Amino acid sequence: MECLIRIGRPILGASIGLILLVIAACSMQKPASGLESRKADEKRLTAEAALRQSSQQKEPVRIDYLTPAADIVTPEVYIYKEKRRLYIIQSNVLVRDYPVGLGSHPSGDKEHDTDGKTPEGDFQICRKDQMPRLGKILGLNYPLRKHAERAFFAGILSPTEFKEILAAYERKADPPSNTKLGGQLMIHAGGAQRDWTEGGIALYNSDMEELFNVALTGTKVHIRP
Repeated sequence: MECLIRIGRPILGASIGLILLVIAACSMQKPASGLESRKADEKRLTAEAALRQSSQQKEPVRIDYLTPAADIVTPEVYIYKEKRRLYIIQSNVLVRDYPVGLGSHPSGDKEHDTDGKTPEGDFQICRKDQMPRLGKILGLNYPLRKHAERAFFAGILSPTEFKEILAAYERKADPPSNTKLGGQLMIHAGGAQRDWTEGGIALYNSDMEELFNVALTGTKVHIRP
């Protein structure tokens, strides 16, 4: 998503116009026979169509932080660990941008429950709840299938544990947390001033309050390096 934000300025159309001008100019550099001319025209039109299609597929993300929270009804969450940022996207519009704190050793994907790493992957919110110490929380469906498969083939998970995690993943339910992979991955409050969690994603209290209100069970959460 970060790359999409960087191309958010309306430069793509100008670039396409310049490329099409170059294509047209090249086609007029020297005389050609009727057959060659028709082939050149076909090639130019094919290039124009491909460029226009490319521009449609790379629609830039717009930014509107003034979108009322009540209007954020179909959010999608992106967390970039290196940037320590959480972004909320709705209908190709960036509507919120929050700082986050991560696990005490956040680099890399999570491999076991005590490594202090924040997991990476494409998750869903499977639980909205409130806990005594953390307040409002959004639970994510970690471990994913990829974490379970990697741990099982490394001999970290038993066959029974492996099956239980896969079953929860298929149901989009909160996976078991009593294995060596850990669990209960949550987005929660407590402050984003440093990396202090056991692997979760921490926000400032006011940001968490807003995110909790707009997020839904089933909302997609993408955690990237």
